[in-house]
Amino acid sequence: MPASTSRSPSPRNAEERCPSCPPNSKLLRKEDWVECEACKTWFHWRCAGNGEDMNRISKWFCKSCIEQDTSRTITLKPPARKSTRKRNVQDYANLDAGLGSDSKRFLRMMEGKSILPHPFKLMNGADVNLSWLEEDDTAMLEPIIIEKPDGLGMKMPPSDFTADDVASELGEHTPLEVMDVASQADSPGWTLGKWADYVELEPSKRERIFNVISLEVSGTKIAEGITPPKIVRDLDWVETFWPSTRKGKGNVYPKVQLYCLMGVETAWTDWHIDFAGSSVYYHILSGSKVFYFIRPTPENLAAYEKWSGSELQNHTWLGDMADAVYKVELTAGNTMIIPAGWIHAVYTPMDTMVFGGNFLHSYNIATQIRVRNIEIATQVPKKFRFPMFSRLCWYVGDKYLRDFRSHPDFSERIIQGILALTDFLVAEVRILESGSEQAKKEVKEQIPADRVKDAPALARELRWRARLASGYSSDGEEAQSTKPAGLKRKRSDSEAPMVSSLFKNFRPKKWDACAQETESSESRRVQPPGMKAEEESQEDWTKGWLLHTGPEEAGEDSGVELKSRKELYVKVRKTEKGVERQQIVRTVETWNWDE
Repeated sequence: MPASTSRSPSPRNAEERCPSCPPNSKLLRKEDWVECEACKTWFHWRCAGNGEDMNRISKWFCKSCIEQDTSRTITLKPPARKSTRKRNVQDYANLDAGLGSDSKRFLRMMEGKSILPHPFKLMNGADVNLSWLEEDDTAMLEPIIIEKPDGLGMKMPPSDFTADDVASELGEHTPLEVMDVASQADSPGWTLGKWADYVELEPSKRERIFNVISLEVSGTKIAEGITPPKIVRDLDWVETFWPSTRKGKGNVYPKVQLYCLMGVETAWTDWHIDFAGSSVYYHILSGSKVFYFIRPTPENLAAYEKWSGSELQNHTWLGDMADAVYKVELTAGNTMIIPAGWIHAVYTPMDTMVFGGNFLHSYNIATQIRVRNIEIATQVPKKFRFPMFSRLCWYVGDKYLRDFRSHPDFSERIIQGILALTDFLVAEVRILESGSEQAKKEVKEQIPADRVKDAPALARELRWRARLASGYSSDGEEAQSTKPAGLKRKRSDSEAPMVSSLFKNFRPKKWDACAQETESSESRRVQPPGMKAEEESQEDWTKGWLLHTGPEEAGEDSGVELKSRKELYVKVRKTEKGVERQQIVRTVETWNWDE
């Protein structure tokens, strides 16, 4: 048998070249070889063949041997006996999934649809920071595009980094999850070496279109050359809340921060939301991408939930079920941040290398939990959900409770996010208290015993403190707001109040820093200015206490014990001409009657 297929043990080894290899040609990891019947020399079939199917060759002679003896003729194997009955060619793998084998059906489905130019902000990297989050009402609620990486505090591999480099760094035999674009399902049997060979093929020679969207590289040599944008590192729950002693080599933690995405020409990723509604940073190293976005409104999310995982997915353009679809085109060097819950599809017009990552944060917790519930409702397998989501939420809740106890100054957006988080944690606690044994076991396994000693107490105290900070009553499981209808919550000292003004939504500049200290404390016996609360009616007893008079001293055997302390609050902020400082002295008194 003159033909054989072999995998080259070292594609950089000069001995693996054949006599017909063009000068400076790049060797592939997998080569088909053919042997000349006359000179017994082995050749690459792609170098010496004529494009025929090599498996049909019976006897083969190289060009030199045919020139030496023209009687030598390449012969083919006799064809297998075939029925004359016409048969339909079926793609059984895709038929099992109820799908066709056409990778371009998505583009045809999109033809003639109403797609709007995007309304999203183009920003400079230096402007994407924590101040932007506090001052811009749309921050982390709409996608933003940063055309140049300058100022983002981000590090990426060189722009000529390729799939071949990925295989060299991580190992050619490393298994790789690859998606078949036609079916949007996994294609088994891939390694990084096989993928690198596939990418090196000319687009016209790729029989099927595949896509790589789930190669996480944390802890690898590639990761040493990547740093996510600073805003991502500042917000990322895994970065800021997961204990540092439980991250890194040898520890199990959510590894979703560093993905290498490799798409080839005409690849398509159908409509989806990133797991648990996580936000995404997305940097085009080389090539280009086209995004199609749908806002995560309640109506659009309901439509997505209905569409996802149903027969509608195979023949319905989700955009027809939504209020609008927006188009964003990204090219090499562009970076985009996609906020929580945005529904999107992605087209790859040319071979493209992308680095990006997912992160949960505190500025839209409600949407993150809403998307997680959609994943559960649509039975998304656990392997495709955000890893260790519940455990991460407990770490976040534990840290916010400690922060509330020491300095409960949070912005309105953070407080509303914490309230959404407490709803989730209390729901987990209720399962722990009254769920099935299996459900209890699953919840308990996700509670980090190294930090959370009493999960029910943590969840309910955090909810109580968040409700008080937001102006709610603290009583009962279904506490209601104590604010009159139509009135906003009184903001904390760290926030600037709304000002009645001719300018709609105008807010003064917030305080840049606040400090608090106790100046003095003492205990003495004095005559009370009013009566004990229980001795007279609710209306009468308060009158004396509201008078601003100093207490009269009393003897050891008379009066009541007065404990008092003076607290000093200092707030500062920049002004156009200098600095504004406010100093507030507060006296806190506790009056105790002897029993």
